[in-house]
Amino acid sequence: MNIKEILQDCALQELEKQIIIAYDGPISKNHDYTDERCLLEARKNIINHRVLQHQDLLLPDIIAFNDAIREALREMFDKAHAVYEANKGFGEDVEVEACCYLSNDYPALHPVQGEDRQNLWDALQDSGWNQLYDSGVSFPLKLTGNYDRVFNDFDDFIGMKCPPPKWNEGLDQELTKDLHLIQAFHNLFDHTDFAITDFIYCREFYYEIKVEFRNEIQRPT
Repeated sequence: MNIKEILQDCALQELEKQIIIAYDGPISKNHDYTDERCLLEARKNIINHRVLQHQDLLLPDIIAFNDAIREALREMFDKAHAVYEANKGFGEDVEVEACCYLSNDYPALHPVQGEDRQNLWDALQDSGWNQLYDSGVSFPLKLTGNYDRVFNDFDDFIGMKCPPPKWNEGLDQELTKDLHLIQAFHNLFDHTDFAITDFIYCREFYYEIKVEFRNEIQRPT
């Protein structure tokens, strides 16, 4: 059995159909998304339980994704620092925040394709449904003179200086021991409601960089 056959199970397809129907339906202003998040969590658990029994088949795409997201985060990291350096001399307290996201387009490399897959992808990327994806693939990068968490360099930012820097919890420890997975992989796999086969086929990403100036009010002494 290959990964495509596993993901085309009839029961799983019915669950995904219900997710798409719910996502396309009306949402009230104060909707709490509890039921929707349960649908995504159930789908993730089903897929991961099945496909992780065949991790050897996933390994090439895990490696390729890890390399691609590392490169995207490197580009974002460098750009955010350049933006910060260009703006920090204006005499105000400047804060730069950068977040990286999976492409808005359904992955072309995913083994299952179809007309409804983009709708499913939209639901998976919706921060109301997939709450911990609100800041993207990892925690935001924040740069400011007053920020209390400073990453010394890029390796620090992507979690490669945390002992031990493997980030392969939940995977076959022997099979993945030499992969040097980064923290963003762990975040998507362990903390969001993406199934592993949702994100490992992504090769395109985008990032958002926000700049905020905060004027300091001088109070009389």
